Amino acid sequence: MKTGTLRLWFFIHLQCLLTGHVVDSSSLPSARYVSVTSTVGSQAVLPCSWKSRLGEVALPACHVQWASLSDTVFEQWGEARWQAAEFKDRVKVPEEKLGSGDCSLIISDVQIGDTGRYESFMVVDGERSKGTRVFIQSVKLSVFDHKSHQSRRPGGDLVVELHTPRSIRLVFQARNSSVWSDVWMRGDKNSQRLEKDPLLEQLTIKNLKSSDEGTYKVLDNQGLAISTVQLSVEENFTAARVDKMLENVPTDAAVQSKCSILLLVSVLVWSFQILRLL
Repeated sequence: MKTGTLRLWFFIHLQCLLTGHVVDSSSLPSARYVSVTSTVGSQAVLPCSWKSRLGEVALPACHVQWASLSDTVFEQWGEARWQAAEFKDRVKVPEEKLGSGDCSLIISDVQIGDTGRYESFMVVDGERSKGTRVFIQSVKLSVFDHKSHQSRRPGGDLVVELHTPRSIRLVFQARNSSVWSDVWMRGDKNSQRLEKDPLLEQLTIKNLKSSDEGTYKVLDNQGLAISTVQLSVEENFTAARVDKMLENVPTDAAVQSKCSILLLVSVLVWSFQILRLL
């Protein structure tokens, strides 16, 4: 095989590999499922349109089901509704929109544990046990915790956002230490330095000292992180530095995206070096 032909073959093969990688790792909607991202304590909407699969067929009573890979999450048939225990009072399909085709599932106060794949179905031609389940939509939900950096002067206050009533614990790790200690548990009484807002999901740590500098984590009942706050306690700091410290840490998705780009660049550089040697 001639050198020119070999180079052309190698280049085409490389482009096919790179194209496959880009398509596989892109965030473009898939024909099989769509992706939804949210943060703990927020509301997530899992899209669904039953008319996209059933057309303009007239249904006597809309019977919709949403299920995870392991169990049914929510079911609604006319005025009858059912929801899994872990989603109690947190999931709904707006009845006023269901008749027009919108079967989207709304999850309130989303938690890290809600992360996963969800599928929607419409039950037609009879009751649940006798009817036919028609697959409508698959949705991948990703839930991320909150991350921030904050800086305060000695004697100042730090407000820690709990984000959700499901936050049950605040732990602290001092700078240059590997030990985590309990700061607050839900149900604790207010103290001289620590106060829970009576209405909002907030904690205030008062009269900060240099020994308060470190990492604070808000945890749920499964020990999963709801938020992480890196605190610096300094006598002198500029407004510009405060703004920088307040910036959110990149999410896992952003880090993965950057890694994919770096991988592609590395492959390209390596490939052109090989082409030069052929």
